[in-house]
Amino acid sequence: MLDAKAEVSLSKFMTRILRHTPEQYGLILDPEDGSCLLEELLDVITAAPKWSGITGADIRQTVANSEKQRFAIEGERIRARYGHSHTRVEYPPGEPAAVLYHGTHKSALSVILKEGLKPMGRQYVHLSEGLHFASLAGRRRGKLVLLAIDTVKAADSGVTFYYAGNEVWLAGAVPADCIAELENAEK
Repeated sequence: MLDAKAEVSLSKFMTRILRHTPEQYGLILDPEDGSCLLEELLDVITAAPKWSGITGADIRQTVANSEKQRFAIEGERIRARYGHSHTRVEYPPGEPAAVLYHGTHKSALSVILKEGLKPMGRQYVHLSEGLHFASLAGRRRGKLVLLAIDTVKAADSGVTFYYAGNEVWLAGAVPADCIAELENAEK
């Protein structure tokens, strides 16, 4: 059984493999959903000396305990839910609630309010149904700022939303006029 620190470290390694550089590890992901067999991921992980003792149960534990719920295990397959920077993973379009949230940092706010949200180095902008996940993402790089996204207005502007699971929605660029800063984000 892994301790919390080891879980975080393993989760970061799995993120690198499944979201960013699967080909570097010889892992071929399903082009439709970005999944692979759990056993194949385990083989890749245990090939790294630091992780030679990892088991499938350790991976399942890490996925279950991950606060950000970056991964999904379905049967014997595992995939990253979102955040891919490699081959484009397809998600079904959906209709989110009227408001979704995005966490960012204070230094990015003026650009976002002027130019809108952009995927930057990722395939999609990440949005959340609730403030919890938005807060987790926004706190990583500085003073937290929470944004409310008017999804009805955005959809009318041509934005398509995709459900990635576990309260996470994805979209291409979101126009600035569909974004409002939430006050008192640091509650």
